[in-house]
Amino acid sequence: MDLTVATEKFVAWWGEMGSKWGVNRTVAEIHALFYLSRDPLNADDVAAHLSFSRSNVSSSLHELENWGLISPVHFRGDRKQYYEAIKDPWEMFRVILDERRRREINPTVATLRACLEDVAGSTQEDLYTQERLRAMLEFFEVMIPLYDELRRLPRGPIQNLARLTAKIREVIG
Repeated sequence: MDLTVATEKFVAWWGEMGSKWGVNRTVAEIHALFYLSRDPLNADDVAAHLSFSRSNVSSSLHELENWGLISPVHFRGDRKQYYEAIKDPWEMFRVILDERRRREINPTVATLRACLEDVAGSTQEDLYTQERLRAMLEFFEVMIPLYDELRRLPRGPIQNLARLTAKIREVIG
């Protein structure tokens, strides 16, 4: 099956954006293909559509499944493993943010706390280092509960909040 021009363009762009966000380009392109695919796909489908090696596709599917962005779909009588992506962009970004928090933010907070414990605090340099580390830790300690509160809201109020902030920016200039 040939991909449409729009699909090829989106897949390439999503791969480019993924690489800027620190995600492997192949993983991001495969995710884009799943996002636009009406039907579940298997590894052979993905390899054929995107001209990737089967082993590269398999490892990328594993990564996408670990992120929670694709999930397995079973078809009775078919031995191949099929997958489908989260189709709701709001849910997709919530999953990405949750996983980024688990993989990046939580370890950063733990490291900041450990670094603060390691600073002796007697020299000017130590005091300055403590101040900078404490400022960064306080930032995360404020933002994490804010994210948690936003995450608990249903989509409607979040969309309204986003629209409201855009209107406020228009008024303020």
